[in-house]
Amino acid sequence: MTFTLYPAIDMRGGKCVRLLQGDYEKETIYGDSPFDMAKSFVEQGAKWIHMVDLDGAKDGKRVNDQFVIDAAKKLGAHVQIGGGIRQEADIIHYLENGVTRVIIGSIAVSQPDFAMEMIRKYGDGIAIGIDAKNGYVATHGWLSTSEVKAVELGKRFADAGAETFIFTDIATDGMLSGPNVEAIEELAIVTKKEVIASGGVSSMEDLNRLKEIYVKGVAGAIIGKALYEKKFTLQEALEQVF
Repeated sequence: MTFTLYPAIDMRGGKCVRLLQGDYEKETIYGDSPFDMAKSFVEQGAKWIHMVDLDGAKDGKRVNDQFVIDAAKKLGAHVQIGGGIRQEADIIHYLENGVTRVIIGSIAVSQPDFAMEMIRKYGDGIAIGIDAKNGYVATHGWLSTSEVKAVELGKRFADAGAETFIFTDIATDGMLSGPNVEAIEELAIVTKKEVIASGGVSSMEDLNRLKEIYVKGVAGAIIGKALYEKKFTLQEALEQVF
Protein backbone atom coordinates (compact mmCIF):
# COMPACT_ATOMS: atom_id res chain seq x y z
CA MET A 1 0.00 0.00 0.00
CA THR A 2 1.26 3.45 -0.90
CA PHE A 3 -0.19 6.83 0.02
CA THR A 4 -1.82 8.17 -3.15
CA LEU A 5 -3.13 11.60 -4.14
CA TYR A 6 -6.37 11.67 -6.13
CA PRO A 7 -7.13 14.97 -7.88
CA ALA A 8 -10.90 15.27 -8.12
CA ILE A 9 -13.04 16.17 -11.09
CA ASP A 10 -16.72 16.66 -10.30
CA MET A 11 -18.84 16.81 -13.43
CA ARG A 12 -22.17 18.53 -13.95
CA GLY A 13 -23.64 19.50 -17.29
CA GLY A 14 -20.42 18.42 -18.98
CA LYS A 15 -18.34 20.92 -17.00
CA CYS A 16 -15.90 20.71 -14.08
CA VAL A 17 -17.61 22.06 -10.99
CA ARG A 18 -17.42 22.05 -7.21
CA LEU A 19 -20.41 22.06 -4.90
CA LEU A 20 -20.22 23.56 -1.43
CA GLN A 21 -21.00 20.73 1.02
CA GLY A 22 -22.79 18.87 -1.75
CA ASP A 23 -25.36 21.64 -2.29
CA TYR A 24 -26.43 21.71 -5.95
CA GLU A 25 -27.48 25.34 -5.48
CA LYS A 26 -23.93 26.32 -4.48
CA GLU A 27 -21.97 25.45 -7.58
CA THR A 28 -18.74 26.94 -8.92
CA ILE A 29 -17.63 26.12 -12.46
CA TYR A 30 -13.88 25.60 -12.81
CA GLY A 31 -13.54 24.32 -16.36
CA ASP A 32 -15.41 23.49 -19.54
CA SER A 33 -13.73 20.13 -20.21
CA PRO A 34 -13.40 17.28 -17.70
CA PHE A 35 -11.03 15.53 -20.09
CA ASP A 36 -8.71 18.53 -20.37
CA MET A 37 -8.72 18.88 -16.59
CA ALA A 38 -7.81 15.22 -16.18
CA LYS A 39 -5.07 15.62 -18.78
CA SER A 40 -3.57 18.55 -16.88
CA PHE A 41 -3.49 16.51 -13.67
CA VAL A 42 -1.78 13.60 -15.40
CA GLU A 43 0.78 15.99 -16.89
CA GLN A 44 1.55 17.14 -13.32
CA GLY A 45 2.21 13.56 -12.26
CA ALA A 46 -1.14 12.12 -11.18
CA LYS A 47 -1.28 8.32 -11.17
CA TRP A 48 -4.98 8.31 -10.33
CA ILE A 49 -7.93 10.58 -11.18
CA HIS A 50 -11.07 10.67 -9.03
CA MET A 51 -14.17 11.55 -11.08
CA VAL A 52 -17.72 12.11 -9.88
CA ASP A 53 -20.82 12.27 -12.06
CA LEU A 54 -22.92 14.72 -10.06
CA ASP A 55 -25.76 14.59 -12.57
CA GLY A 56 -25.66 10.82 -12.30
CA ALA A 57 -25.71 10.92 -8.49
CA LYS A 58 -28.82 13.09 -8.56
CA ASP A 59 -30.63 11.35 -11.45
CA GLY A 60 -29.68 7.77 -10.59
CA LYS A 61 -28.19 6.98 -14.00
CA ARG A 62 -24.98 7.56 -15.95
CA VAL A 63 -24.84 11.03 -17.51
CA ASN A 64 -21.20 12.18 -17.90
CA ASP A 65 -19.71 8.73 -18.49
CA GLN A 66 -18.06 9.50 -21.83
CA PHE A 67 -15.66 11.95 -20.19
CA VAL A 68 -14.68 9.25 -17.71
CA ILE A 69 -14.09 6.64 -20.39
CA ASP A 70 -12.08 9.06 -22.53
CA ALA A 71 -9.82 9.83 -19.56
CA ALA A 72 -9.41 6.15 -18.71
CA LYS A 73 -8.56 5.13 -22.26
CA LYS A 74 -6.40 8.02 -23.40
CA LEU A 75 -4.40 9.39 -20.46
CA GLY A 76 -2.48 6.44 -19.03
CA ALA A 77 -3.63 7.02 -15.44
CA HIS A 78 -5.99 5.01 -13.28
CA VAL A 79 -9.50 6.41 -13.04
CA GLN A 80 -12.08 5.82 -10.32
CA ILE A 81 -15.68 6.96 -10.82
CA GLY A 82 -18.64 7.56 -8.54
CA GLY A 83 -22.13 8.90 -9.13
CA GLY A 84 -25.11 7.36 -10.88
CA ILE A 85 -24.01 3.76 -10.42
CA ARG A 86 -27.18 1.88 -9.56
CA GLN A 87 -26.97 -1.43 -11.43
CA GLU A 88 -24.48 -4.04 -12.55
CA ALA A 89 -24.65 -2.79 -16.14
CA ASP A 90 -23.14 0.52 -14.96
CA ILE A 91 -20.23 -1.29 -13.32
CA ILE A 92 -19.61 -3.46 -16.38
CA HIS A 93 -19.83 -0.41 -18.64
CA TYR A 94 -17.03 1.33 -16.80
CA LEU A 95 -14.76 -1.63 -16.06
CA GLU A 96 -14.94 -2.89 -19.65
CA ASN A 97 -14.00 0.59 -20.90
CA GLY A 98 -10.76 1.03 -19.00
CA VAL A 99 -11.91 2.43 -15.66
CA THR A 100 -9.95 0.88 -12.78
CA ARG A 101 -12.39 1.32 -9.91
CA VAL A 102 -16.12 1.96 -9.60
CA ILE A 103 -17.45 3.56 -6.42
CA ILE A 104 -20.70 2.27 -4.95
CA GLY A 105 -22.33 4.76 -2.63
CA SER A 106 -26.08 5.10 -2.14
CA ILE A 107 -26.90 1.51 -3.07
CA ALA A 108 -24.60 0.23 -0.34
CA VAL A 109 -27.32 1.50 2.01
CA SER A 110 -30.45 0.93 -0.06
CA GLN A 111 -29.42 -2.39 -1.64
CA PRO A 112 -26.69 -3.91 0.57
CA ASP A 113 -27.14 -7.46 -0.77
CA PHE A 114 -26.63 -6.25 -4.32
CA ALA A 115 -23.59 -4.20 -3.29
CA MET A 116 -22.05 -7.22 -1.57
CA GLU A 117 -22.65 -9.35 -4.65
CA MET A 118 -20.82 -6.75 -6.75
CA ILE A 119 -17.87 -6.86 -4.33
CA ARG A 120 -17.72 -10.63 -4.66
CA LYS A 121 -17.88 -10.48 -8.45
CA TYR A 122 -15.59 -7.55 -9.19
CA GLY A 123 -13.22 -7.47 -6.21
CA ASP A 124 -10.73 -4.61 -6.35
CA GLY A 125 -12.78 -3.02 -9.12
CA ILE A 126 -15.26 -1.87 -6.49
CA ALA A 127 -14.82 0.72 -3.76
CA ILE A 128 -17.44 1.58 -1.16
CA GLY A 129 -18.06 5.30 -0.91
CA ILE A 130 -19.20 6.39 2.53
CA ASP A 131 -20.42 9.97 2.73
CA ALA A 132 -21.16 10.92 6.31
CA LYS A 133 -23.05 13.74 7.96
CA ASN A 134 -22.70 13.90 11.75
CA GLY A 135 -21.50 10.31 11.70
CA TYR A 136 -24.43 8.97 9.66
CA VAL A 137 -24.37 7.90 6.02
CA ALA A 138 -25.79 10.38 3.48
CA THR A 139 -27.15 9.07 0.18
CA HIS A 140 -28.40 10.10 -3.26
CA GLY A 141 -26.05 12.95 -3.96
CA TRP A 142 -26.11 13.91 -0.25
CA LEU A 143 -29.77 14.84 -0.56
CA SER A 144 -30.82 12.29 2.07
CA THR A 145 -29.38 11.15 5.41
CA SER A 146 -29.85 7.53 6.48
CA GLU A 147 -30.06 6.05 9.96
CA VAL A 148 -26.92 3.98 9.34
CA LYS A 149 -23.71 4.93 11.11
CA ALA A 150 -20.69 5.29 8.84
CA VAL A 151 -18.45 2.99 10.87
CA GLU A 152 -21.16 0.31 11.05
CA LEU A 153 -21.59 0.36 7.28
CA GLY A 154 -17.83 0.19 6.83
CA LYS A 155 -17.49 -2.80 9.13
CA ARG A 156 -20.32 -4.62 7.38
CA PHE A 157 -18.74 -4.25 3.96
CA ALA A 158 -15.21 -4.93 5.16
CA ASP A 159 -16.51 -8.24 6.53
CA ALA A 160 -18.10 -8.90 3.12
CA GLY A 161 -14.77 -8.46 1.33
CA ALA A 162 -14.53 -4.77 0.40
CA GLU A 163 -10.87 -3.68 0.28
CA THR A 164 -11.21 0.04 -0.41
CA PHE A 165 -13.37 2.73 1.19
CA ILE A 166 -13.69 6.38 0.23
CA PHE A 167 -14.78 8.45 3.21
CA THR A 168 -16.23 11.94 2.85
CA ASP A 169 -17.28 14.10 5.76
CA ILE A 170 -19.89 16.38 4.18
CA ALA A 171 -19.30 19.06 6.82
CA THR A 172 -15.75 19.56 5.56
CA ASP A 173 -16.27 19.06 1.82
CA GLY A 174 -15.49 22.17 -0.19
CA MET A 175 -14.90 24.19 2.96
CA LEU A 176 -11.06 24.16 2.91
CA SER A 177 -11.29 23.70 6.67
CA GLY A 178 -9.15 20.59 7.02
CA PRO A 179 -10.27 16.95 6.87
CA ASN A 180 -12.00 15.14 9.72
CA VAL A 181 -8.89 13.15 10.61
CA GLU A 182 -10.45 11.47 13.64
CA ALA A 183 -13.40 10.05 11.69
CA ILE A 184 -11.15 8.92 8.84
CA GLU A 185 -8.79 7.19 11.25
CA GLU A 186 -11.69 5.54 13.09
CA LEU A 187 -13.05 4.05 9.87
CA ALA A 188 -9.61 2.71 8.92
CA ILE A 189 -9.15 1.12 12.35
CA VAL A 190 -12.65 -0.42 12.42
CA THR A 191 -12.54 -1.83 8.88
CA LYS A 192 -8.83 -2.74 8.82
CA LYS A 193 -8.97 -1.86 5.10
CA GLU A 194 -7.66 0.94 2.91
CA VAL A 195 -9.49 4.23 3.44
CA ILE A 196 -9.14 7.16 1.06
CA ALA A 197 -9.88 10.50 2.71
CA SER A 198 -12.11 12.97 0.89
CA GLY A 199 -13.18 16.48 1.82
CA GLY A 200 -11.58 19.46 3.50
CA VAL A 201 -7.96 19.21 2.32
CA SER A 202 -6.70 22.77 2.12
CA SER A 203 -2.94 22.65 2.66
CA MET A 204 0.20 20.57 2.59
CA GLU A 205 -0.16 20.33 6.37
CA ASP A 206 -3.51 18.56 5.92
CA LEU A 207 -1.91 16.06 3.58
CA ASN A 208 0.93 15.44 5.99
CA ARG A 209 -1.56 14.86 8.83
CA LEU A 210 -3.29 12.24 6.74
CA LYS A 211 -0.05 10.63 5.72
CA GLU A 212 0.91 10.35 9.39
CA ILE A 213 -2.00 7.92 9.90
CA TYR A 214 -1.05 5.96 6.79
CA VAL A 215 0.06 3.12 9.08
CA LYS A 216 -3.53 2.89 10.39
CA GLY A 217 -4.79 2.19 6.84
CA VAL A 218 -5.36 5.67 5.42
CA ALA A 219 -4.23 5.00 1.88
CA GLY A 220 -4.61 8.37 0.22
CA ALA A 221 -6.42 11.67 -0.12
CA ILE A 222 -8.77 13.15 -2.67
CA ILE A 223 -8.04 16.81 -3.37
CA GLY A 224 -10.55 19.07 -5.06
CA LYS A 225 -11.20 22.69 -4.19
CA ALA A 226 -7.67 23.32 -2.89
CA LEU A 227 -6.33 22.63 -6.38
CA TYR A 228 -8.99 24.68 -8.14
CA GLU A 229 -8.52 27.62 -5.76
CA LYS A 230 -4.76 27.34 -6.30
CA LYS A 231 -3.86 26.78 -2.65
CA PHE A 232 -1.15 24.57 -4.14
CA THR A 233 -0.65 22.62 -7.35
CA LEU A 234 -0.84 18.87 -7.66
CA GLN A 235 2.78 18.83 -8.77
CA GLU A 236 3.81 20.73 -5.62
CA ALA A 237 1.85 18.30 -3.46
CA LEU A 238 3.43 15.28 -5.09
CA GLU A 239 6.92 16.75 -4.75
CA GLN A 240 6.64 18.09 -1.19
CA VAL A 241 4.47 15.49 0.51
CA PHE A 242 6.23 12.55 -1.09
